[in-house]
Amino acid sequence: MTTPTEFIGQLFVIALLVVLGIFVVVVLIRSIRIVPQAYNGVVERLGRYHKTLQPGLNILVPFIDRLKPLVDMREQVVSFPPQPVITEDNLVVSIDTVIYFQVNDARAATYEIANYLAGVEQLTVTTLRNVVGGLNLEEALTSRDNINGQLRVVLDEATGKWGLRVNRVELKAIDPPASIQDSMEKQMRAERDRRAVILTSEGSKQSQILEAEGARQSAILKAEGDAKAQVLRAEAEAESIKIVFGAIHAGNPDSKLLAYEYLQTLPKLAEGDANKMWIIPSELTEALKGIGAGFFPGGGAPGQPTAAPGHPNAAPPAGPAR
Repeated sequence: MTTPTEFIGQLFVIALLVVLGIFVVVVLIRSIRIVPQAYNGVVERLGRYHKTLQPGLNILVPFIDRLKPLVDMREQVVSFPPQPVITEDNLVVSIDTVIYFQVNDARAATYEIANYLAGVEQLTVTTLRNVVGGLNLEEALTSRDNINGQLRVVLDEATGKWGLRVNRVELKAIDPPASIQDSMEKQMRAERDRRAVILTSEGSKQSQILEAEGARQSAILKAEGDAKAQVLRAEAEAESIKIVFGAIHAGNPDSKLLAYEYLQTLPKLAEGDANKMWIIPSELTEALKGIGAGFFPGGGAPGQPTAAPGHPNAAPPAGPAR
């Protein structure tokens, strides 16, 4: 059996081993530091800067080295609240700014400035007022690229010693006073109305020109068509007359045939509702005499007595036969 003194000694040894084990665990925990990707850590040894930890597994000296809060090395986007800025023509505009920056030196970002976000914001406000203060309202509204470029150059140069790199600066919004906005809207509305009237007038003018040009071309083409049609009709009539006269001369017609054709043509004179009066040419009686002589060799119509010799209507005596 163990005596009480021995038991107390064993308990003391066990407690000492437990304390020693806990101490070893704490030392290991404080010695091993795992830095995530895209982060850097600043280590101080006995209160002074010692080194910058890179992503991965790192070993520190317990109770001597102290790791400060990790620094995010990724590009950051910061949107600052609207800032009132006075332009060259004494108008107050409200400007929203967005800055894209990145920490490239964790040591400088930790020791060169207490709060680099607040420093960037205040530097942006002062630089923005200096840049926009030299422009009037119209230039400020239409020169965003120029303002962005000037802000980026000034901020990048000023924040370089803080371990920062300003990649881009954007003006998210430029809001002039409400009265100025109303005046600008009225001006733009009047300008749009003026342009609409001008475009409408130009369209109407162009339409009238095209219509007149089309009417002129149509009249010219119609006149040319009528002229060609008249020429073709005249040529056809001339050709028809030549053919008819050629056929007539080739057939050698006598007076009886001609008189018959003349009578065949007479009914055509009565065609149409406007023909109210006929004009009988004097040649008609001669044609009738010719037809009568053809059907009645005696020279008279049936039932008509022959005039006695010596009567005024008596036919002259026939000449001697040859």
